[in-house]
Amino acid sequence: MTPGATVTSGGPSSGASADLASGPAADPSSSLSSSVSTSLAAALGLVRLPGATLAEVDAAAALQHRTDRKYLVPLESARAFVDRLADSHRVLDLDGRRTTTYLSTYFDTPRLGAWHAHVQGRRRRWKVRTRLYAEDGLCRVEVKTKDGRGATVKHALRATARSYGRLDAPSAEFVDDVLRRAGIPVTTADLAPAAEIRYVRVALADLRLGTRVTLDGGLSCHRDARTAGLAPDVVLVETKGTARPAPADRLLLGLGARPVSLSKYIVGQSLLTPGLPDNDVRRLARTHFRPGSPTERSTAA
Repeated sequence: MTPGATVTSGGPSSGASADLASGPAADPSSSLSSSVSTSLAAALGLVRLPGATLAEVDAAAALQHRTDRKYLVPLESARAFVDRLADSHRVLDLDGRRTTTYLSTYFDTPRLGAWHAHVQGRRRRWKVRTRLYAEDGLCRVEVKTKDGRGATVKHALRATARSYGRLDAPSAEFVDDVLRRAGIPVTTADLAPAAEIRYVRVALADLRLGTRVTLDGGLSCHRDARTAGLAPDVVLVETKGTARPAPADRLLLGLGARPVSLSKYIVGQSLLTPGLPDNDVRRLARTHFRPGSPTERSTAA
């Protein structure tokens, strides 16, 4: 497998849940300024791409087993990348909006069992989070585990927006069931909110090949009063397709990008929690992340 590639097993996931098609509108979180969404769309030149409906993007996400590859790409190169995809890809367009603000609260044990399992490469590693699609006021509870082949399996439950950031009774029952069936000796009684990750996402799809690309900007990690953010001139690009690299991967390689192994939650904890052992993720993150969120640094400037 290509370094930095992750195999994922499960149903469609457009990067902007299928629930977005009919969800109620809501004000975006004030923590992520709408100006970040506007500036990212402009910086990437999204206006040049034809739009796609959520149903069309979800159809391109129908792979039961997919390989995800992540790249940290300078913003200038990301714009060139999007420009070269204009003939083959379409951008998810939700009534004229081409970005979505994501807020994800991750849950872990007091000793950060999920973080340690991931960093140590354990076979039975897991993540639990609630995710809010801010503009749409929609929330999901998600659990990631590994199957017998080592592929990541994502399980999801729709929740109410007001339950974001916590595990209420229905959510706890769902999480406990998934973890138990995966053979993971952890229950929601052991878990508490451990970090929040915020970013703005653009979703592109090649409707012919059934592959997708997401681009995340304004990414920031929060734990207690500590914050770190991806450098404002860097975009996290993720390709989602088959085991064979897609044309988008080849374009990224041509632009000088290389796949990296990177989890937003693992990065956040590595940078923000004192006393954790040094690791490859932290060393990578130090190159591209800065103290404070992108919004806070922009305000300070």
